[in-house]
Amino acid sequence: MSDSTAQDKYTQQTVLDVRAWQSPALVSVQVTKPAGFEYLPGQFARIGLQEPAGPTEPSLWRAYSMVSHPNENLLEFLSVTVSDGLFSPKLASLKPGDALWVEKAPFGFLTLERFSPAKTLWLVATGTGLSAYLPMLKDPKVWQQFEKVVLVHGVRQTQELTYKTDIEAIACTNQGLIYLPIFSQARWSDDQYPPSRITTAYEFGQLELAAGRALNPEDSRIMLCGNPAMVSAMRAMLQEKGFAAGRRGNLGTLAVENYW
Repeated sequence: MSDSTAQDKYTQQTVLDVRAWQSPALVSVQVTKPAGFEYLPGQFARIGLQEPAGPTEPSLWRAYSMVSHPNENLLEFLSVTVSDGLFSPKLASLKPGDALWVEKAPFGFLTLERFSPAKTLWLVATGTGLSAYLPMLKDPKVWQQFEKVVLVHGVRQTQELTYKTDIEAIACTNQGLIYLPIFSQARWSDDQYPPSRITTAYEFGQLELAAGRALNPEDSRIMLCGNPAMVSAMRAMLQEKGFAAGRRGNLGTLAVENYW
């Protein structure tokens, strides 16, 4: 790729901070924001790294949702480190001042534009799939479209929760947010429910009970983001209940994104 073509496609940015979470595999990386880089909450970017002995241009690329809101003057990404991965260990080892490349065009359709207004928006995620929803919670548009937002975050143990303090702060200032962490290896919702996956909690009605909200296509819109097995199983159950993705310009009641 020529230098001019490369500059048209992506831009080199500078790492500002790398934050380690309680779970050692989880890190958040903040980088400078490319000039003119615009995106919608829920979209993702392709970010690139150089291989140590490789060319000066980035040779490793992965897609990550923006945790930061479009109005913020930096970009933030949440990553889980896969020990034998080609990309995530290198991303986690970055230090302030290091280089990270960002493609100039954002991607993805897991955005609020997919839905018409409704009583409740359900945002359901496993693991780092939470990333796509965080900028939505900071966006005034979500509170104009929906009376309540139920954020469901499925992880194994409490130490795998990320941005918990930030989410709770939003919930304190906006009573429309219902934050519902679910643990597959620990009791959840003030110890009321046994360890369960999101799919199990939904199937047995615990999800709606804990949220205090009904989940139906008449009053609700729902997004799924995370482990493909969760997304596939939840989508099948929701479709049986009448939820459907938008198509041919028609707004839907269900939107999904695999985050793996």
